[in-house]
Amino acid sequence: MQTAINLWPLLGVLVIVIGFVLRFNPMLVVALAAVVTGFAASMPLDTILATIGNGFIKTRTLPLIILLPLAVIGLLERHGLRLHAQSWIARFQSATAGRLLIAYLFVREITAAVGLTSLGGHPQMVRPLLAPMAEGAAEARFGKLPEAVRFRLLALCAATDNVGLFFGEDIFVAFGAIALMHTFLLGSGIDVDPMHIAFWGIPTAICAFVIHAIRLHRFDRLLGRELQANPAVKELAQ
Repeated sequence: MQTAINLWPLLGVLVIVIGFVLRFNPMLVVALAAVVTGFAASMPLDTILATIGNGFIKTRTLPLIILLPLAVIGLLERHGLRLHAQSWIARFQSATAGRLLIAYLFVREITAAVGLTSLGGHPQMVRPLLAPMAEGAAEARFGKLPEAVRFRLLALCAATDNVGLFFGEDIFVAFGAIALMHTFLLGSGIDVDPMHIAFWGIPTAICAFVIHAIRLHRFDRLLGRELQANPAVKELAQ
């Protein structure tokens, strides 16, 4: 006999979606979603509060782990980290935005493949270092970039970090996704060694590197055409 599944607790997800769309305070939205989920699951108020309190106690050191590196990076940026990164990369005549991002993509994939996923990332690497260096390399060749070109370059910086991390960490045998695939296949009667799964992530990572490197190389050529051949865009760049 099938038992009915209570779907009312999913109202908490709706509360989160509405709260984020309306741009309410994230902490308030999450707390309200927890309360709504608890009530929808027929939990008493004291049980809901006790559950929230226990979760806070178990993760009370997490904000320090997250916020401390951000505070250090913010302090470095205030003292000119971005400007120093731009001026340093501008000294290299052969440096281009595409070549710089290809080199970062290679390093990001290799480090992620050996489990060092925290060496990169958007807040600690892309924003304070990679993006300013890519801008500096482009501006050293073409002058001030138009806003549309600059935003596209920043998007490529973020995308490069994502590609390197996503496909690199699939090679690391202790990565959670590999354990998930192993468990799923084992539940379906297919016993595959996790090392074998990680090994066959290498061709995918290589293909991802080659494809994204070609995109970055094409962006270099496109940047040269737009800022040198098009008079209107070239005038904006000066």
